[in-house]
Amino acid sequence: MTAAAPHAPKPERRPNNPCFSSGPCAKRPGWSVSALEGALVGRSHRAPDARARLREVIDRSRSLLGMPADWRLGIVPASDTGAVEMALWSLLGPRGVDVPVWESFSGEWAGDIARQLRLPDARVIEAPYGRLPDLGQVDWRRDVVFVWNGTTSGVRVPDGGWIDPAREGLAICDATSAAFAMRLPWDRLDVVCWSWQKVLGGEAGHGMLALSPRAVARLAEFQTDRPLPKVFRFSKGGQPIEGIFLGDTINTPSMLCVEDAIDGLRWAEGVGGLDGLIARSEANLAAVTRWVDGKDWVRFLAERAEERSSTSICLRFCAPWFEALDAKAQAAAAKAVAELLAAEGVGLDLASYRDAPLGLRIWGGATVEVADIEALLPWIDWAWAEVAGRHGG
Repeated sequence: MTAAAPHAPKPERRPNNPCFSSGPCAKRPGWSVSALEGALVGRSHRAPDARARLREVIDRSRSLLGMPADWRLGIVPASDTGAVEMALWSLLGPRGVDVPVWESFSGEWAGDIARQLRLPDARVIEAPYGRLPDLGQVDWRRDVVFVWNGTTSGVRVPDGGWIDPAREGLAICDATSAAFAMRLPWDRLDVVCWSWQKVLGGEAGHGMLALSPRAVARLAEFQTDRPLPKVFRFSKGGQPIEGIFLGDTINTPSMLCVEDAIDGLRWAEGVGGLDGLIARSEANLAAVTRWVDGKDWVRFLAERAEERSSTSICLRFCAPWFEALDAKAQAAAAKAVAELLAAEGVGLDLASYRDAPLGLRIWGGATVEVADIEALLPWIDWAWAEVAGRHGG
């Protein structure tokens, strides 16, 4: 274990792509605006050929993810956030709800359920950043709302073994930073939501909503009397609006974004499909793991190796000099590390999430090349040494 030496020389090698944001995320390797040349701009999204493009996004997504044939998948407004909110507002109510919370977005869903939907029987099962809550406390007679991968904590559920296959309630999963990088157990899920802007590097603003037959049955069994704005309505008379799951979107989509999503899906097919995407993301995590193992001033935020995210790779600073600083000075030091990396053009948007422990967050999704991760890491050594030197570390 070695500490970074102060005033280390700048590395010579630079990442080819310095984009490590956790959303919107890096474009696929080799991407350029020429990928959008075939976009049906200026056309109605209701036109047959435009509708076919939207259907292509749905069909290719289903195929890549291995989604069962009896599931419905549609394109919805407002990214993953819109998809999750649509599910919460339309499906929750007839049962109590459990919400495992271990980072900011799961906390947002818990807050919406309690304060906006005002459901009287909602339980929050909480853990601090870096850990999963005790998933054994989840009661599968109730509906359960959870994230698969904590985008802001770097903690993921390792598998679906904790989900009861004989559950009575619905398993509603926010999978936005997991879909296409982690294997989802479709037989243990009922609603799955994600956006285009994460693992495949698509443009923001559009969400995907997938419903199992059990979720569709809930629509027939439970018709809420709560008012729903138009962009939340995906059912009518207790049945899903079938057009939404065939390419008829609720509101007007961007055909530029649609073309970009198709480009990302075709690229994914060309790198080995889901297996290839998972392997690319896991290789990125492995590169960071090798680097962290040789340091005594940085640790994974996720405490258990099997729970570490391969997409949102979150690190915390733990040097004695850093921990001796007051909170304001710690925040300034952490910010300085990220700013140095950005100023050098080697690592953009690497600061940890605003509510998370201080450190760095490196996006390791499938569009990020492992060579760029490997080129970034010595620059983090350099930036840390520069900041440590200012504090006598």
